[in-house]
Amino acid sequence: MKFGFVNKDNMSLLTDLYELTMAQVYFEENMNKTAVFDFYTRPDKRRPYLVSAGLEQLLYYLENLRFSEENIDFLKHTGKFSDDFLDYLKEFKFTGNVYAIDEGEIFFPNEPVVQIEAPLIEAQIIETFLINTLQISILVATKALRCYSVAKGTGLVDFGLRRAHGTDAGMKAARSSFIGGFIGTSNVLAGKEFGIPIYGTMAHSFILAFGDEEKAFETFAKYYPDNSIFLVDTFNTIEGVKKAIKVVKKLGLKNFKGVRLDSGDILSLSKETRKLLDEAGLKEAKIFVSGGINEYKIKQLLEAGAPIDAWGVGTELVVSADIPYLDCAYKLVEYNGEPKMKLSSKKITYPGKKQIFRKYETGIIKKDTIALQEENLEGEKLLKLYIKDGKIVKDLPSLEEIREKSIKNLNKLPENIKDINSKEIFLPEISEKLEKMINQIIGKLKGE
Repeated sequence: MKFGFVNKDNMSLLTDLYELTMAQVYFEENMNKTAVFDFYTRPDKRRPYLVSAGLEQLLYYLENLRFSEENIDFLKHTGKFSDDFLDYLKEFKFTGNVYAIDEGEIFFPNEPVVQIEAPLIEAQIIETFLINTLQISILVATKALRCYSVAKGTGLVDFGLRRAHGTDAGMKAARSSFIGGFIGTSNVLAGKEFGIPIYGTMAHSFILAFGDEEKAFETFAKYYPDNSIFLVDTFNTIEGVKKAIKVVKKLGLKNFKGVRLDSGDILSLSKETRKLLDEAGLKEAKIFVSGGINEYKIKQLLEAGAPIDAWGVGTELVVSADIPYLDCAYKLVEYNGEPKMKLSSKKITYPGKKQIFRKYETGIIKKDTIALQEENLEGEKLLKLYIKDGKIVKDLPSLEEIREKSIKNLNKLPENIKDINSKEIFLPEISEKLEKMINQIIGKLKGE
């Protein structure tokens, strides 16, 4: 039985049909000169800034993309492709260049996050996978960093696997949330594959299976004496806390981790829970909160004085509930040395190969400027060469290093942009040369 998982052998078919039909036309018409495509996002007031994530998975895909014999046979049986084109696909591999913003870097609307420079057919075929991979990764990393920005040093754990939109999304969410400042995940496979610390407590079903909270706590502690966090809200939260304390005293637990609150008036319950734990001499015991948590609730509860030490953030994180899709695009900006641009209403694209220059003032981002690649403006260059002639040429950082970079970059944001309630849009400037090119192309397209 197949579960439909994407793997190295079949990932070449994880694409939209029109990518392949367009590619066949390019092949038959001998249109395969060098093309440049930009992946970028459009302005959205709900996200004044975004966090780059998902690049490592994209690079792996590009370096390993091949059409297996089985995949070729499937395409042949569709009746949509010529034998000559299928023979071309048998030898297919990505041979182009990739310029990208580092994972963990902050970026803004209209900025090319990834720039692909490759033969037209190659650049076209990879579009679907590129967007699919980057969109969810960026959304979750940004949501996570927003949570981190208001958490005031409290811990954040990804609890969202069961609510993610499929297995692949759950894995990407765990990785991206770690990039965004989370300390770990409940996803065991993500722990294995990415080296992310794994966390877990117990479910209400565990309590109900025993039929008695005290017995459930005591039995759990028997097997995990140094790693017990008791879920206390199955019947009555405060009574559950008292029973947890009773079990800790009875068993003489020296390393009791704490309790988890999952429902009710979290503000008042957390305060009463803290009081009970402290009075029992359990000042080191933590209060862990889950259940519909997002950055707004974290901010509200902490500002109201809730004595919460850590958060399990699930559904709203992994589906980026308040902005469940990224308004992003992958557009042709140059072909065979000729700049290209789209003039559709509110969807104008910037032509040519580009670079982003970032200037700081007292360590805070002051402005970004999108310029032509050959320009040399003042500021930090954000687009870096990751793949040259189909091979990765830049050392990839560890996930921990990407996480540290993300947190460091959060502190470079202006306060008005960092604010989770901000509706401001931070737009990059356009260099004079790029603006001149844009005006020339517009004039030419309009016949002026």
